[in-house]
Amino acid sequence: MARLTYRDAGVDIDAGDSLVERIRPHVRTTPRPEVLADVGGFAGLCRLPMGVRDPVLVSGTDGVGTKLKLAFMTGVHDTVGIDLVAMCANDVATVGADCLFFLDYFATGKLEVGVAERVIAGIADGCRRAGCTLLGGETAEMPGMYAQGEYDLAGFCVGVVGRDEMLDGAKVKVGDVAIGAFSSGLHSNGYSLARRALLDEAKYSLDAHVGGLGRSLGEALLEPTIVYARTLHRAMSSGQIHAMAHITGGGIAGNVPRVLPDGIGVALDPRRWPRPELFDIIQRAGNIEEAEMRRTFNLGLGMVLVVEAAGADTVLRELAANGLSAAIVGEVVPSDAVDDARVTFLGD
Repeated sequence: MARLTYRDAGVDIDAGDSLVERIRPHVRTTPRPEVLADVGGFAGLCRLPMGVRDPVLVSGTDGVGTKLKLAFMTGVHDTVGIDLVAMCANDVATVGADCLFFLDYFATGKLEVGVAERVIAGIADGCRRAGCTLLGGETAEMPGMYAQGEYDLAGFCVGVVGRDEMLDGAKVKVGDVAIGAFSSGLHSNGYSLARRALLDEAKYSLDAHVGGLGRSLGEALLEPTIVYARTLHRAMSSGQIHAMAHITGGGIAGNVPRVLPDGIGVALDPRRWPRPELFDIIQRAGNIEEAEMRRTFNLGLGMVLVVEAAGADTVLRELAANGLSAAIVGEVVPSDAVDDARVTFLGD
């Protein structure tokens, strides 16, 4: 009887070791002074930063969802790691936290070292954009769990904020304004509907050039999520921000109410921000009602900030100074409605 090895069962320990060595240089591009250990240990070590009064740890976890299917179909694996960091770090930033470190989980049926390195290089890129360190992670090779050439990703971000500086929506009041930070496209939500509309219903190829996108459909769909976290943390110093909502699954109407006190709503004017053409292409391809678009996609707004009206220009200047496009897109109003109905759209 032949002597079986772990490699015979589908797990290549040597490939895993090779990946660790190949990702080490990427990890080292994401330093923070609080980090106490290099990659490769059993646990990542990070001190709390000095000077934070009554520090509160803030955590978030997320994935990339079915956007990964586009990476598999196109062979482009360099940007989904940015998406992974953005989805976690942007959530953590909504309470005013400074992102400290990030951990990733990469799981696949058969480890392809080159592909995994490209994914993790993207994660390191995302960490640099967020201002956090890639403190550690896990690579799991699990034969039989995933289709050939596919993998899954999960991410975990930890930040810190002083208790007195934490945003909890309590300061939001009627007369505040809503600032929308523009998105780069779908970010990482709504891809099941987008793929159904574009690929199944309209029969578009990912290589197709549709409308005025100026690039292939696949390239537009894989545009990475904007990492807002570092810029938002810097903008907190203005003292004018009362709440922040990350526009992810559930769209604008599903996420903005999460940071509003009872009896408060937001009236938005869609004419005040650019709606990327990709959303209109998806809508036409699937004959999708506008209400369904609003509850599925960000429609051009990746973050909504509720800001003191008198300080709105200060916040806009801070965002622009850090390369973030934004505009006043609405105002805070009284509302007896509940849940999604607390967000209204002018022109409806």
